[in-house]
Amino acid sequence: MPGGRLSHQDRLDIAAGLADGFGYAEIARQLQRPTSTISREIARNGGPGGYRADHAHYATTSRARRRRPEAGRRTIPQQAGDPRAAYVERFATMMVDGGLPRMASRVLALLYTSDSRTLTAADLVRELRVSPASISKAIGYLERVGMVHREADPQRRLQHYVIAEDVWLKAWEVSARTNFNWAETAAEGVELVGRDTPAGERLTQMAEFFQRLSEDMTGGAGFQDCLSVLAVLWQADRQLSAVELASTLDWPVERVSDAVDYAVKAAASGAGGE
Repeated sequence: MPGGRLSHQDRLDIAAGLADGFGYAEIARQLQRPTSTISREIARNGGPGGYRADHAHYATTSRARRRRPEAGRRTIPQQAGDPRAAYVERFATMMVDGGLPRMASRVLALLYTSDSRTLTAADLVRELRVSPASISKAIGYLERVGMVHREADPQRRLQHYVIAEDVWLKAWEVSARTNFNWAETAAEGVELVGRDTPAGERLTQMAEFFQRLSEDMTGGAGFQDCLSVLAVLWQADRQLSAVELASTLDWPVERVSDAVDYAVKAAASGAGGE
């Protein structure tokens, strides 16, 4: 078994193992370390519910410096930045600018750019170098808005996280709901302070703006039908006829045709406005 002190990566792996529900013996086996080493490490740094890899590594390093202040320390040069990792962060920043929470954006960006179809909590902790609690909170948000779902591993006690096929439609819907909530909240404020007051006038303008924005994004029944058709086409592995779309959606063929016409007219309108 390898000796020496636990590295930062070892501690990240311990945190990932705890997040996946592994026992101390299983974590020790994966790291090829004695179980006693793992149990002491976790007990010394917050226990199984409070263990944080970065904090544990910093605390251990600080203790070593206090014990041996005279010993020189070798610095390990940082490796050159990974272009893919930089792209994931840039991708996440774009989504943050669009209104998604920061950690949820990082998780979504990593899932979307990964070669693997699924990632576990341990994978996300290791790749993003954050705590299991941060991953859990981000996954919870993405599940609530329908951008990610989980699949159980039939052979191991693991949860795999999978990005929704229609994730960008889900993102559009989240944005539309956010605008609607802004409008509703502003309207409640108008009722509270009165429309004829200075605050009421400002809140009225705000409510009308976000109401129009929400309506533009949702576009009424025609737009919603168009989104439903696009979602089916997105998930299909081949072109579908109007009859096949109608069968999948359990709609009349005429409704599918109307949704397609709506999309064509919207595209033509957008092209004409450029």
